[in-house]
Amino acid sequence: MRAREAGVEIGVLKPGKWNAITDVVGVLVGHETLIEGDSIRTGVTIILPHGGNLFQDKVPAAIYAANAFGKLAGSTQVEELGEIESPVALTSTLNVPRVADALISYMLSLPGNEEVRSINVVVGETNDGYLNDIRGRHVAEAHVWRAIENARSGPVQEGNVGAGTGTRCLGFKGGIGTASRVLPKSLGGYTVGVLVQTNFGGILEINGAPLGRELGRFSMLRHLPYPDGDEGSCMIVVATDAPLTSRNLKRLAKRAMLGLARTGGYSSNGSGDYVIAFSTQRPGRISDGGRRLLEQRVLPNDAMSPLFLAVVEATEEAIINSLFMAETMEGYRGHRTEALPIDNTLKILEKYRTLHQNKKLPSWLK
Repeated sequence: MRAREAGVEIGVLKPGKWNAITDVVGVLVGHETLIEGDSIRTGVTIILPHGGNLFQDKVPAAIYAANAFGKLAGSTQVEELGEIESPVALTSTLNVPRVADALISYMLSLPGNEEVRSINVVVGETNDGYLNDIRGRHVAEAHVWRAIENARSGPVQEGNVGAGTGTRCLGFKGGIGTASRVLPKSLGGYTVGVLVQTNFGGILEINGAPLGRELGRFSMLRHLPYPDGDEGSCMIVVATDAPLTSRNLKRLAKRAMLGLARTGGYSSNGSGDYVIAFSTQRPGRISDGGRRLLEQRVLPNDAMSPLFLAVVEATEEAIINSLFMAETMEGYRGHRTEALPIDNTLKILEKYRTLHQNKKLPSWLK
């Protein structure tokens, strides 16, 4: 079950209908999951800001590298121009070039892109080499195209799917997680959605309860129950329908890392922690005496605080959802990673009185 279904209510803001990144209207998510034999445990996850031709209809975007021990293809052009012109893909470390090549082929094939001679695709990764035969580089072009073609709105698969198939998080099986927050109308009514690929270490906390210590599985133990337990990475994708410039999208991206910290992560030396943020509200094109201009109304700086809170809460819950929805997995060379023990987790949360915390919230927040 998802965390909220079990009574884990994180934060004070209300989730969207699906409590997923797809609550931001127009955003689509697709997975391709590879589980074969006793060694292949990997895949690819695709996030589309909209279902059209992204090269011809780019979206405002920003990238924040909290700890750049990773391979985020396409990041420098996003940093320079402040926009994304392709779907965002997540996969495993050594598959990044293969997925990028597949994305390029897909984008060049779209009607209207016949004369395109440069395309900047965005591909992020985490290392699933403990459970997956990572050197086999098993993600092929057909897998990427299927993930794009199968991308949908609505509920998003979580846990051992797509790019999260072989990942581990905070001492347990990680994976894909997602969550969203909707601001009250008085604060703009905007939606912030987050999707994460969790593969990082730390000392698990849920709603402030010290789960990692109580369960005896956390980084820096003398005998870790999992190799390299404080290493790994986390990819965080943030979507919003708030009209933001790339500058304020970067400010929003930075706050997502506060949500990761609230789960017990601390960006260890080997943890590549990146946030990709985009807005679905793109500028309109106008003509002024033959000149091509862009026109957009954007939120001012002093309207950002509610969005900052929304992204912190949604990121925290997305990470916890990735743990709640993951299942125990065996893979490469007989390696095994246990899922979070949900029953014991709920008992610990009861002990610390951290379940069903939102009963006393004011009605305007519910």
